[in-house]
Amino acid sequence: MAENLIERSVRERVVHALTFEACAILSFTPIISVVTAKPLFDIGVLTLVISTVAIMWNMLYNYLFDRLQNHFRFRRGVWMRVVHAVMFEFGLIFFVVPMAAWWLSISLLEAFWLDIGILLMFLPYTMLFNYVYDKVRDRFFESANRSCQLEQ
Repeated sequence: MAENLIERSVRERVVHALTFEACAILSFTPIISVVTAKPLFDIGVLTLVISTVAIMWNMLYNYLFDRLQNHFRFRRGVWMRVVHAVMFEFGLIFFVVPMAAWWLSISLLEAFWLDIGILLMFLPYTMLFNYVYDKVRDRFFESANRSCQLEQ
């Protein structure tokens, strides 16, 4: 049986995207700096730029994904979450690789391999973050609905 239809406001999409990116930057920037032996500042600036692109992609991608879910009425089980995360991350490759190559003064191939490494970190992060977000969201709306029902 399909889950309830997903209707998210622009405000909620912005909160989701900003929370996702802030947690990612704080978690991964120091790791990437150590692994690449590049200065934390350089990696920090690059992650902020990539994050900005990712926020815009996140909002558009999740809006389109929600529309597909509403149209086809599929459930967000484990395999659908894998598809969701993989497609999101592959969409970013087209933006991230050229930016990383230019900013870090590395070849496109080196930037591609760096992006693959980051992708491998982000896949489980994306799945876990969205799972937790959906659970918190569901509880918040259940609680809000109960409060509204009590007031009536």
